[in-house]
Amino acid sequence: MAQSMWKPLLALVAFVVVINVVYPMVSQKGQLDKAEVPYSQFKNELARDNVKEITMKGSLLNGVFKTKVQAAQVAGKETPSKATTNFFTILPGIDDPALMAELQAKKVMVKAISTESSPFTTALLYLIPWVLIIGVWVFFARSMKGQGPGNMMGGFAKSGAKLHDSQKTTVTFADVAGMEEAKQELHEVVEYLKEPKKFERIGGKVPRGILLVGPPGTGKTLLARAVAGEAGVAFFSISASQFIEMFVGVGASRVRDLFAVARKEAPSIIFIDELDAVGRSRGAGFGGGHDEREQTLNQLLSEMDGFESHEEIIVLSATNRPDVLDPALLRPGRFDRRVVIERPDWRDRESILKVHTRKTPLSADVNLAVIAKGTPGMTGADLESLVNEAAILAARENSETVTMNHLELAKDKVLMGGERKLYLSDQEKRITAIHESGHVLVAKLLPGTDPVHKVTIIPRGMALGVTQQLPEDDRHHYPKSYLVNRLSVVLGGRVAERLVFNDVSTGAQSDLKIVTELAEKMVCQWGMSDKIGPVTFSRGEEHPFLGMKLAQEKSFSEEMAWQIDQEITVVIKDAEDRAMEILSSNRNQLEALATALLEEETLDSARIDSILASV
Repeated sequence: MAQSMWKPLLALVAFVVVINVVYPMVSQKGQLDKAEVPYSQFKNELARDNVKEITMKGSLLNGVFKTKVQAAQVAGKETPSKATTNFFTILPGIDDPALMAELQAKKVMVKAISTESSPFTTALLYLIPWVLIIGVWVFFARSMKGQGPGNMMGGFAKSGAKLHDSQKTTVTFADVAGMEEAKQELHEVVEYLKEPKKFERIGGKVPRGILLVGPPGTGKTLLARAVAGEAGVAFFSISASQFIEMFVGVGASRVRDLFAVARKEAPSIIFIDELDAVGRSRGAGFGGGHDEREQTLNQLLSEMDGFESHEEIIVLSATNRPDVLDPALLRPGRFDRRVVIERPDWRDRESILKVHTRKTPLSADVNLAVIAKGTPGMTGADLESLVNEAAILAARENSETVTMNHLELAKDKVLMGGERKLYLSDQEKRITAIHESGHVLVAKLLPGTDPVHKVTIIPRGMALGVTQQLPEDDRHHYPKSYLVNRLSVVLGGRVAERLVFNDVSTGAQSDLKIVTELAEKMVCQWGMSDKIGPVTFSRGEEHPFLGMKLAQEKSFSEEMAWQIDQEITVVIKDAEDRAMEILSSNRNQLEALATALLEEETLDSARIDSILASV
């Protein structure tokens, strides 16, 4: 529509350009066949009665000599070398008042051409700005068509949601590995969209809104697409941040447009990703009730609450911050069902790896179960990245298949970071070796700790050395004994430095941050302090808008705050003393591990066991 409207406008502009630019150039083309003569030479020829006729147009004189004349050189210009009768010259800056009298005396035929533009051209030049203004107005008027009266935002009010055709949406539950409980929850939605009358006959109502909650990368978006693929209905996807715009009221208009389009395509599914971008709690003091974000949220609440059962529209949303959502979103009638998608366990991780390696040629030595057990805490996105890294390594080596070694190297890169080429002095290498050996030895000798998988002094990521521990199985409960031993393992590197060098270094900065946060949770959140008791204290909260931890008014006394600080220090000090006792009693094993690390740089679990057994 817009293109067809602009074509006449462009044609009109082109015509004006031709009239005012091209035509004068064409009309002056005849000047190329004439010789330019100086005005003084023209006056001399006129005095000799050698001028037959002239045509005057402003300061330009075109004429014809009675006999051929060799034109004199004009300063700065080239003139034809041959003699000619056709000529032109330019009147000087000061008019020659005696010229007309001389022309009449010599009986020269004189013609005059007006320099003024034609009335048609003048009118055209006057009208063209108005034509352009009217054309722009018509363009925006047509863009606003269908947006409702008074809406001046035009195309801005369109939601921009992407429609996935039901015939082209090929993702199904079979493509989603693991998440069996979540798929079972959503299977009811699929059945309702396929056979809504089956539920309506007995008065059943499917949830109008389903909120997918889980950490980033766990497959919430993929699961939503699988629901659309299984049900075979129109699937609209949009990120919540697309609703917000610099213009006030655009967000609410886009919400209205999204639901209006979804109603036309019903039965359909609307998927809103990262719902917390617009669904955060209202009344936080930012922008008041007229804040653009709150207007968008209010419109979303209105659209969801206005659903009728026969509309057959289901809203799926995903977020990893359900704690900051407005309570009105979570009430029955809106998002009245919450599906929690946790990080996959090792069995689900094995299934996910099988999905991501379907198009990857694997060698016979690959055991995906081993890789799955060695990647605790990884999400589906992490595992996809791992497989991709392994494929890149295999391609770099011109290998036809991805081997187990490629997968192991890719796992180390994802978990510990890529190797860095960093020059370290012998003293720095020894400090790093002693530090990492302290972690390993404490982890080996303390009962109930996670097994040591690998240790290296090759710089990886931001660390100069890494000790990797992998649990035998996924953990959901952490007993106090495990956490206390975990503190000792993390402090083992710093304790080893102090034991061997009688000094400490900055290499334990991240270790100290880990133990401080863990000890604070043990004392303040998990009630693992005998002195403080089985109570919980909030030491700060994350602001729902700023996304940062802010100080808040304490719900406990200054004396209790002092006791909490003292107890955190005691917990950390006890863990440090335990690590010192273990390392002091096994100094020879510590030195043996450090020596082996300096020689081999990387030790796996079997090699560590052999070194400790030989001391």
